[in-house]
Amino acid sequence: MIKKSLKLALGAMIAMTPVYLAEAGETLDRVMKNKQLVLSSDAAYPPQSFLNDENEMDGFDVDVAKEIAKRMGVELTIITPAWEVITAGNWNGRWDLSVGSMTPTKERAEVLSFPAVYYYTPASFAVHKDSGAGSLDDLNGKTIGVCGGCTYDAYMDKNLVIDAEGVPAFDYQVSAGEKRTYETDTNAFDDLRLGDGKRLDAVLSALPTLQEAMKNGYPFKTVGKPVFYEPLAIATDKGDPEFDAKIKEIVAAMKSDGTMKTLSEKWYGVDYTSTN
Repeated sequence: MIKKSLKLALGAMIAMTPVYLAEAGETLDRVMKNKQLVLSSDAAYPPQSFLNDENEMDGFDVDVAKEIAKRMGVELTIITPAWEVITAGNWNGRWDLSVGSMTPTKERAEVLSFPAVYYYTPASFAVHKDSGAGSLDDLNGKTIGVCGGCTYDAYMDKNLVIDAEGVPAFDYQVSAGEKRTYETDTNAFDDLRLGDGKRLDAVLSALPTLQEAMKNGYPFKTVGKPVFYEPLAIATDKGDPEFDAKIKEIVAAMKSDGTMKTLSEKWYGVDYTSTN
């Protein structure tokens, strides 16, 4: 039933999508009129979002988006623009929302709205299994890979601001000798898997994403405890409070009736929807 309502369009189709001006109510009106919710997603960010063996988008974030679309009574269409394009805002109607495990930082809030935090995830360092690193201190001065423009990038630059309510305090425990940025976490993982110190000494990413990579054969091991916990929010373009209110209402209902917890346990094996 859900599969029939899911249409996958790759990033190249962005240019084919009509452009709309962002005015109050316009996004919600457009979604309900067209009976279509357009999601921006990442096709290489498992287990949050990825192409499965049937060449269909799958994952925790995708399931959350499917449920939102279902509760709105519309179809879900997925496109895959670059992360930097999503976080830049000013979407001009090319897509309607991002369910992309985005941290609602103060800088991003200047160009985006964050109607609902839907889960929290720990961020951890990983090294190649042949690495002798056994603690976070061992990573100081090393070459570390992160996704460009994401919170891990900001953490390594020591300017990460997470000002959402209920976020545990954190310290900058690692200083890289060199930081290398990548379009996606997967690209960084691919460099680390080549061998200890070949291109990278370590990566910083979401712990569930690292665990999924190791489950799929990446020769990694995590080092130390998580260095921070991220509140991860649904993002929308600024300009439509009615649409934001609708998304907030649906996410609250999904938490209240246990749907969000069920989806978290399905993909992660634990409930990441609360910091309790």
